[in-house]
Amino acid sequence: MITQNPAFIPGPTNIPEVVRRACDMPTLDHRSSAFRDILHPALNAVRHVMKAPQAEIFVFPSTGTGGWETALTNTLSPGDRVLAARNGMFSHRWIDMCERHGLDVQVLDVPWGEGLPAQRYEEILTADTQHRIRAILATHNETATGVLSDIAALRAALDTADHPALLLVDGVSSIGSVDFEFEKWGVDIAVAGSQKGFMMPAGLAIVAFSPKAMAAVSQATLPRTFFDVRDMADSYATGGYPYTPAVGLLNGLNVAAHMLLDEGLDNVFARHRRIADGVRAATQAWGLQLCARRPELYSDTVSAIRTPDGFDATRIVNHAAETYGVAFGVGLGEVAGKVFRIGHLGSLTDVMMLSGLATAEMCMVDLGMDIKLGQGVAAAQRVYATGASEPHREAA
Repeated sequence: MITQNPAFIPGPTNIPEVVRRACDMPTLDHRSSAFRDILHPALNAVRHVMKAPQAEIFVFPSTGTGGWETALTNTLSPGDRVLAARNGMFSHRWIDMCERHGLDVQVLDVPWGEGLPAQRYEEILTADTQHRIRAILATHNETATGVLSDIAALRAALDTADHPALLLVDGVSSIGSVDFEFEKWGVDIAVAGSQKGFMMPAGLAIVAFSPKAMAAVSQATLPRTFFDVRDMADSYATGGYPYTPAVGLLNGLNVAAHMLLDEGLDNVFARHRRIADGVRAATQAWGLQLCARRPELYSDTVSAIRTPDGFDATRIVNHAAETYGVAFGVGLGEVAGKVFRIGHLGSLTDVMMLSGLATAEMCMVDLGMDIKLGQGVAAAQRVYATGASEPHREAA
């Protein structure tokens, strides 16, 4: 694969040169004040990106999966009941992790392509009068299907049921790219990763804990050592880490998070919406459909595009890589071979996306699909040329 071409996978995303250079730094004494001058600005910038002014931010040398484990092991005990919907590969994997940790998982199986069913959550929580459910697990953006769920609606379900369960949210493929209102939505733990909206290499699990989640830490008895937030918090207080940190990645995180803030979060979200609108226009022009079943579920970070019945969508991904040196995402789990995924998050522009859409179009034509060159690209160009999407406005 020709590495100078941008990648159009849902992560890891393209790395801005300034961020790459920030990660590539000489050895630094992580017990010195120089490290503290990297760590604390990075944590504060992440707090602003997540809109979590009261949260504790912890950054572990790991990936989003380690962030999931951090959320579970620091707030729950063996046998605790959690409520989770399975509507894609990543929600499925989080459920699997819960089961491996000996938690009692109440699973709502939801068709892939649908969002999290807030009304059903409310019914279950209302019926749980003994408050046996200790936590709700929610995947904000299901990367396998391109579905964005309504986290505010889940908070409303908890509040209507007057239920004390923790709200744990996987924001790995949403945070830093689409609006994420940690405090406004009443999220207790949010999980992100460095390799998506933060435009970095994989290697950091980023988690935010609300005061309520921090209060649960001392009561939790699931085993944890590496992911113990108490050790991390104690070390942060003195500007350090409980073990050797990934200094270069933390320096990159500091630069990347400040880049998002300098661009302006409203502008970041509008850019992602505009680029996604172009992909959706191209998909429609090709006569294809998204895996997400309704427009209100469409993700602004990844589109899972269904191919006609009998056509193996993985052929498009393989052909793009082998012939044109461009990376798209394959279908996962229940939609393997049925969709190919175009990632449109992180360090990406309209012009970059046009190159990805042109490549996807060439691949489909090469493979005999009933598509004409220029169909989808022209549709996307009309979106990008007219600036069809208005910026999201942050609340005052």
